[in-house]
This record gives sequence, C-alpha cells and structure tokens, in this order.
Amino acid sequence: MTRVVFGFVAMAIAAGAHAGDAARGKQKAEQVCAACHGPDGNKPSAPDQPVLAGQYEDYLVRALSDYKNGRRNNAIMKGFAGQLSKQDIEDLAAWFSSQPQTALHDQR
Repeated sequence: MTRVVFGFVAMAIAAGAHAGDAARGKQKAEQVCAACHGPDGNKPSAPDQPVLAGQYEDYLVRALSDYKNGRRNNAIMKGFAGQLSKQDIEDLAAWFSSQPQTALHDQR
C-alpha cells in the first residue's frame, strides 16, 4: 500500500515539474520569439534556426535555461533568454511543446 501511495506522490511531483502556462507562453512568444521562430514555432526565419513546435517541454526548458546562464553560446539567444524569468521559460516551453509541428527544415 505504501508503494502505491509513494507512486502516486512521485507521479504528481513529476507532472508538476514544469508548471508552464501555454496561454501565457503564447503571449510571450508573440513578443519575444515570433520574429525568428514564427508565432507557433513552425516558421524559422533562417535555416540555422530550429523549429520549436512539437519539441519536448523539458528540452525547451533546458535549452532556454542554458542560453540564459551561458551553458549554450549564442549571442542572440543569450540576449533574449537573459530577459526571461523561470516562469517565462516554463510558459514558453508549454506553448511550443503543445503546438503541432507542421514545418520541416529540409523542405524549405
């Protein structure tokens, strides 16, 4: 019985690990990300910019956090990510991960 309770508690904690709000993420994406990645993450403006739509939420949180703290090195992304709060990052990740991927880099 304690294993079952422990399992439910662990799942609840894991589910809340990224408490992003996709609606707030959409608003932030329109302000910060849309020019380079498109409003839903499907229209990168250059071949070296990734499609963000459909990416794993935890991957996006990690990538943005790494740009913010300098573990990933890109001057443009560091500038944008540097102004994001932890909640902004989680919201953006929730938004982009919830979008269906319609663009493929190879087909442009």
